[in-house]
Amino acid sequence: MPHAPPAPLSPCPVSPQRNALRKRRRWLRVLAARRGKRRQERQRRRARRAAAHGDGPGAALGSGPAGPGPPPPRRGRVPAALATERLLRARAAGPRLCVDLGVGGSMTEKESGRLASQIRRLYGANRRAARPFWLCLTEFTAGTPIYEQCFRMNDGFAGYLMDTTPESYLDLFPLEAIVYLTPDSENVLEDIDPSKVYVLGGLVDESIHKQLTLRRAREQGLQTARLPIREFMVRAPNCRNYHSETLAINQVFDVLATYYETQSWPAALRAGVSSGKGYVLPDPAEQAEPAQRATAAQGNALLCAEELQEAPA
Repeated sequence: MPHAPPAPLSPCPVSPQRNALRKRRRWLRVLAARRGKRRQERQRRRARRAAAHGDGPGAALGSGPAGPGPPPPRRGRVPAALATERLLRARAAGPRLCVDLGVGGSMTEKESGRLASQIRRLYGANRRAARPFWLCLTEFTAGTPIYEQCFRMNDGFAGYLMDTTPESYLDLFPLEAIVYLTPDSENVLEDIDPSKVYVLGGLVDESIHKQLTLRRAREQGLQTARLPIREFMVRAPNCRNYHSETLAINQVFDVLATYYETQSWPAALRAGVSSGKGYVLPDPAEQAEPAQRATAAQGNALLCAEELQEAPA
């Protein structure tokens, strides 16, 4: 009598614990891949900076009488102990820079991620600065998208040497000491006063909200100022006819930090204003006299007036 074929085996159910373990392993692989990509991107940026400053592989070998020696330290690198000492000195007596995170309540998750990335770059530039500012994130509230993104995207964020607070800068500093930096201000920032508190609106430059920070500062009765882009730079012709004085917060900081160190606005604007904004320094910029700067500002004003006249009603 023929034997009946064996019944197929039913698959063993996978326990919830094994599912959770698989998901965790997958997430750890994704996390490791992201960290690897960030590490590679940092290495590429360092290589580009080294090449731009003539610190390529060939420059690392000594060619003088002393013969080959150890490679020179990377430009921009500051020993951790020295960076910490400078930052603590800035906390005691340096100018303060606040990022106002209460102004960006309507940002998307993607925009919050970009702002968190800009905060990381700003902090890194401040650590490398010879004369750093003391940084503060105000209205930095647990549970908000920017709070979550800062801790998720920025390794070691909890150890950053800066202040973070859910309070407003209005509750922390005297009103007369606060200067809100906004590209829409009529006042030009002429110098950096260590006794002042400079405030940047926590917005990404891709989502431009016309006069939002200016209105906020006026409602709060604060002084305002803008970077002297029109006074020292000229509009560069480009195919899109695009000219913008709205910078990312880390770019604004690059301008402020370079000026605070060099006392040169041309050098500062070169450091922070990218060519994509449609502004360039006149040549030669470093020798520009006040009359030349006034001429550049006048030319920009005339060009703005012509564009307004040509614009359709």
